[in-house]
Amino acid sequence: MGRLGIVVAGLAALVLLAVGMWNAGPVPDAQSDEDNLQRITFATDWKAQAEHGGFYQALAKGYYAKRGLEVQILPGGPGVNVPQLIAGGAVDFGMGSNSFIPLRIVEAELPVTAVMAVFQKDPQVLITHPRDDVTSLEDLKGKPIMISDATISAFWPWLRAKYGYTDDQIRKYTYNLAPFLVDETAVQQGYVTSEPYAIAKQLGTEPQVFLLADNGYPGYATMVLAPNSWIEESPDIVQAFVDGTIEGWYDYLHGDPAPADTLILQDNPEISQDVLTQARDKMIAFGLATSGDARRLGIGAMTEQRWGMFYDTMAEAGVYTDDLDWRAAFTTDFVNHGPVVPEGAGLKPR
Repeated sequence: MGRLGIVVAGLAALVLLAVGMWNAGPVPDAQSDEDNLQRITFATDWKAQAEHGGFYQALAKGYYAKRGLEVQILPGGPGVNVPQLIAGGAVDFGMGSNSFIPLRIVEAELPVTAVMAVFQKDPQVLITHPRDDVTSLEDLKGKPIMISDATISAFWPWLRAKYGYTDDQIRKYTYNLAPFLVDETAVQQGYVTSEPYAIAKQLGTEPQVFLLADNGYPGYATMVLAPNSWIEESPDIVQAFVDGTIEGWYDYLHGDPAPADTLILQDNPEISQDVLTQARDKMIAFGLATSGDARRLGIGAMTEQRWGMFYDTMAEAGVYTDDLDWRAAFTTDFVNHGPVVPEGAGLKPR
């Protein structure tokens, strides 16, 4: 998956484009002719996939519509930069791939804010072939690792600070699995829901997978970004979108995912049902959306403590300046209402 590389790398151009285009802005009172619903466009960060399942479930099951919204999901891809689309007024809301995105937006002084975080765990992993000399992230110190250019200024500084990795370990990762498949000593980055499955299918054996989040990496992922104008002028619409999204994610993970999967397959004919199924299974198994603060605050949870931990960690690693107004990156006004699905219970949407 190229989401981290594409979105973060594109933010250098974000300032120039957004400053000139922001005045176009969203139009909070635009209404659909059908049933007088509020029309909303939502841009994802990549082609339709299981990692977007809750949004598609909310659309397919009418969780947006029952809250007065007519939502159109616009899939991303290699050339799409979601923050640019929001800042330019081309879409109403959009997806932020990881915690770096809202903080980069603050650096660029753009009026866009994260209003929920679907994934409490960033899905980023390091992957190796089965090997006796590597059983943890610590064991990868000094070994060549294939990472993208964007990762060098993203989670790589965290790996340097925590495990003593050095830049001479870096090898170029171009989102092509071939170099990994032919080299039993290779190590590469990936998403826990994606590359490990593709590798296993081609190798016929399961690779070793190390989820950074389970080793202390503090970032959120799959966030909803909203323009400040909507937050200030139409908070009820933002809340409706967040609530519909929360219900969609609970249903996708706890109920029958078929309605969402049908729409995903329509939007992305290149993906297959087995890929969707295994990705959903991984999201559940690793608790990507339902672990951490989501256990007590509900899906979409964000806290100032967690954001502060991420900022402090990355600032100490040299990614951010000490004076960045990191609190401007997010608002908790629309989330943290409490768990909707008690552990072991059936679906009980708020």
